[in-house]
Amino acid sequence: MESIDSHPLPPLPPLPQRFEFEGQTVRYAVWGQGRPLVLLHGTPFSAAVWRKLAPLLARGRQVVAYDLLGYGQSEQRAGQDVSLATQGRLFAALLRHWNLARPDVVAHDFGGATALRAALLEGCAYGSLTLIDAVALAPWGSPFARHAKAHEAAFAGMPPYIHAAILKAYIQGAAHRPLPDDVMALYTRPWMGEAGQAAFYRQAAQADQRYTDEIEHRYGEIDCPVMILWGTEDAWLPIERGRELASRFRQADFRPVPQAGHLMQEDAPEAVAAHLAEFLAAVAAGSLQYGSNLYR
Repeated sequence: MESIDSHPLPPLPPLPQRFEFEGQTVRYAVWGQGRPLVLLHGTPFSAAVWRKLAPLLARGRQVVAYDLLGYGQSEQRAGQDVSLATQGRLFAALLRHWNLARPDVVAHDFGGATALRAALLEGCAYGSLTLIDAVALAPWGSPFARHAKAHEAAFAGMPPYIHAAILKAYIQGAAHRPLPDDVMALYTRPWMGEAGQAAFYRQAAQADQRYTDEIEHRYGEIDCPVMILWGTEDAWLPIERGRELASRFRQADFRPVPQAGHLMQEDAPEAVAAHLAEFLAAVAAGSLQYGSNLYR
């Protein structure tokens, strides 16, 4: 049988900068100059989800993206804590390292919970917050993720070709449109090999709903303009969850994105870029204040 490693994989988008967090290396990249904008990916993805959007957003802005601890090009190791509690502390530490006091933040999936925990538990302040199909309200977690969590050791020890097949099927389930082979390879690459396979099931095992249960009653405390983008075809988190999330903030601009699944950056990158451009321009102009009729 042909090995999954017999075909060369496309290079990952470069994240040349390093940050040491609790003795572990986190990789990040900075593009452009101007008002800072930070991008947070979700699970089981990496900063590669922003490869189409970052160059557009960096026109007239400073854009920063990083790989969560245990994901992408950031360090993976046995026994690693990659829970949302750790990711929230990491994000707060990165903002201090970058000396960013009130950046605009765009966060997808698990990144949404990370940004919310950093704001509510770590004292981080944002100029604005955009949440894309965010993990934020119970219940969350797919049946596969729950099963993998219950049987982490068994999944981590599977033959690589079975793991590869499961991984591809799982990631494709996040997208409404079929992912091309080279795009699928970008997302699966960090989770391949002995270390990557173990890391994939490690993060699944640590995906605990209690980390959002701790904060979801406090979303009304977020004191910046909020926009929520949600794919109408999201099979992981239905759009009703997005509407419910929007109702938890003082005011939130909720925008459904047609023909997009959970992995909106692949299904509808042009729509994401357009919504972000409009929202961030209004934020920069100071026209999005509480009580403004510009919220939808």
